[in-house]
Amino acid sequence: MSPLNIIAVVLILAGTFFGIVATIGVIRLPDLYTRAHATSKSDTLGIVLTLSGVALVFGTGVTTAKTVLLAIFVFITNPTAAHAITRAAYDQNIAPWTTDTEIKPEGDDQ
Repeated sequence: MSPLNIIAVVLILAGTFFGIVATIGVIRLPDLYTRAHATSKSDTLGIVLTLSGVALVFGTGVTTAKTVLLAIFVFITNPTAAHAITRAAYDQNIAPWTTDTEIKPEGDDQ
């Protein structure tokens, strides 16, 4: 393997790691605001790292330019969309989770 391929594999694996972290954040975090934070940060980084690795694999050309433009588009729109969603939730008076909020386990109907 060439050094360029090794760098591409490392970038793709790092992107996959951050994608998994974002998925775990969506599953484990308690409310919309913290979930949006997890997805807007980790998912964006994961996608940009993965697309960077893919662009290295493609080399030079139109496909690489499209991949870089896609990474820039995701880098701008993903956090903006997360902000818009959380702002809309705030405007609808959806309360954020606090330490005073009790989370009932599933199946606990008492």
